[in-house]
Amino acid sequence: MEVFWYIAIAIVLAIFFILDGYDFGTGIIHLFFAKKEKDKEVIAKSAGLFWDSNEVWLVAAGGMLFMAFPTFYASVFSGFYLPLIIVLWLIIFRAIGLEFRGQFKYQMWKDIWDTSFGVSSLLLALFFGIALGNIVRGVNLGDVQNGISAHEGHYFFLPLWNSSFSPLTEHPGVIDWFTLVIGLIAVVTLAIHGANWIILKTNSSINSKLKGVVFKLNIVLIALTLFSLYLWQIVNPNSLNNFVEKPLLMVFPIIYFTGLIGLFFIKRIKKDGHAFLLSTLLILGGITSSLASLFPVILPSVNTVNEPLTIYNTAAPEYGLSVALTWGIIGFILLFVYLIVQKRLMGGKVDNMDYGH
Repeated sequence: MEVFWYIAIAIVLAIFFILDGYDFGTGIIHLFFAKKEKDKEVIAKSAGLFWDSNEVWLVAAGGMLFMAFPTFYASVFSGFYLPLIIVLWLIIFRAIGLEFRGQFKYQMWKDIWDTSFGVSSLLLALFFGIALGNIVRGVNLGDVQNGISAHEGHYFFLPLWNSSFSPLTEHPGVIDWFTLVIGLIAVVTLAIHGANWIILKTNSSINSKLKGVVFKLNIVLIALTLFSLYLWQIVNPNSLNNFVEKPLLMVFPIIYFTGLIGLFFIKRIKKDGHAFLLSTLLILGGITSSLASLFPVILPSVNTVNEPLTIYNTAAPEYGLSVALTWGIIGFILLFVYLIVQKRLMGGKVDNMDYGH
């Protein structure tokens, strides 16, 4: 039952980053490339019409995590308290940036909220990537000092960074040179995804330019990917063991590199939906590869005193997991019906759709 809920939560999280990921990416593109007011308006609309429904998946993932793995939920929500509060404020400012920009016609008003939307989207992509970096790197569970655990084995608390800015210390911070590289990968990946979404859903005047942007960002992404794999071996020399012991898990890195290689042909791709599918594979492959490398661990320990958190030692009792199964299935059906209906209602280009703010 633990494996089922682990897979279910992984699916919901992947869907969230695919759907809300294009909103983040749209904000990044809006910040750096949208110069004309008409482009700014239609690009903001391509995110504004969808962001609230996309974030339903984040709420669902949080609820499922609380239900299935309450110890892990309690551990990470206290340990990552500072970055989670930052993420919360960024989500707020991204939303009000989209909703407020059209309330008044004054240019300064629009510029303020356009900046709010763009900067918040950029930092959200960065912090979600940094969060993934922390998960694969591990934390000092139990707050071990000099070989002695100061707290329970599932407890930890991280500052935003430490004085050495290194992931190799006994007390790492949230941000270090390893997690920052993972954060940059997330920013580049979601910028590519957002550009493909804009091309798919709008008739913006910068659409042809964005294909060139995607191509250049893809070069940066493959360089960062290879660099991160090298750094990962320094941080955790056993990080690829699961792929050696269970070769079937290689399907997930293959998904990632299929998207990565396919996007080098972005200028030859005729159907915009195909490019969006390739960037979707990037996100799906990246998340699943990271989770597969850790399984069944969900939060490694950087010390040898306390064992890592796994899907088995953080799970709710078997009875609770089984009772939740029925409601989980109903919830999944409602989520997918909501997604399908919303996407059908908002099908096609959004340029002439009404956005009531």
